[in-house]
Amino acid sequence: MCSRFSGKSAIVTGGAGGIGQAICQKLAEDGAAIVVCDIQLETAEKVAQELIDKGHQAIAVAADISQKTECERVVELTLQAFGSVDLLANNAGINRRGNLLSLTDEDWLTSFDVNLHSMYYLTKAALPHMVEQGSGAIVNTASQWGLYPAPNHIAYNTTKAAVAAFTQNLARDYAPHNVRVNGICPGEVHTPMLEAGVKRAGKNISDLDALVPFGRIGKPEEIANLVAFLLSDEAAFMCGSLVEITGAQAVA
Repeated sequence: MCSRFSGKSAIVTGGAGGIGQAICQKLAEDGAAIVVCDIQLETAEKVAQELIDKGHQAIAVAADISQKTECERVVELTLQAFGSVDLLANNAGINRRGNLLSLTDEDWLTSFDVNLHSMYYLTKAALPHMVEQGSGAIVNTASQWGLYPAPNHIAYNTTKAAVAAFTQNLARDYAPHNVRVNGICPGEVHTPMLEAGVKRAGKNISDLDALVPFGRIGKPEEIANLVAFLLSDEAAFMCGSLVEITGAQAVA
């Protein structure tokens, strides 16, 4: 077993989703003890059990991370299970589609609660432990669309732009404490959530593949590989970076 993250714990939010599950699997393969954090308990437990069955350390934590107390509970359970908080992948997110006049207030506010406020609460709960131990690494999932907005996704684009700014600000504030913070900015990635959205639009994945110069959209495991690299000591001098992973796709 690779010992890249031996002796370290990793919290992964949205850990039962397509990209989140791939992140959990990759970090576990590289030696980390995994906290599969997701709002859906049954799916989180399934992911955690699959890791355990493969000989990895893992626990499932069901939490609504848009709530401050829930984020604090996630960190406490991590400490109880594994004794430290070393790695944090803030990956959970939702995409409420539409232009401004088509959105409801609930669409807008929920997008900020899940995509941004959850990241604020969980990072604020985990960060003191990283500062105290003098080490830690955080990767936040932003989006290519947070850098180059796509039409008719104003809530998603705005929250992801805020994630990018949050990432760079956090990095500059806590680099002196040896806590590294970076962000990833994926393009389209083949996940169950994306597939469902494509079907609702009356299209298929091959329609998206045709828009990418590389010839296809991304795979969850490719995103997970990037997250693992940024969390690892191989990226020891990377702090405050926003890394695009898009197959050279321009925003439509």
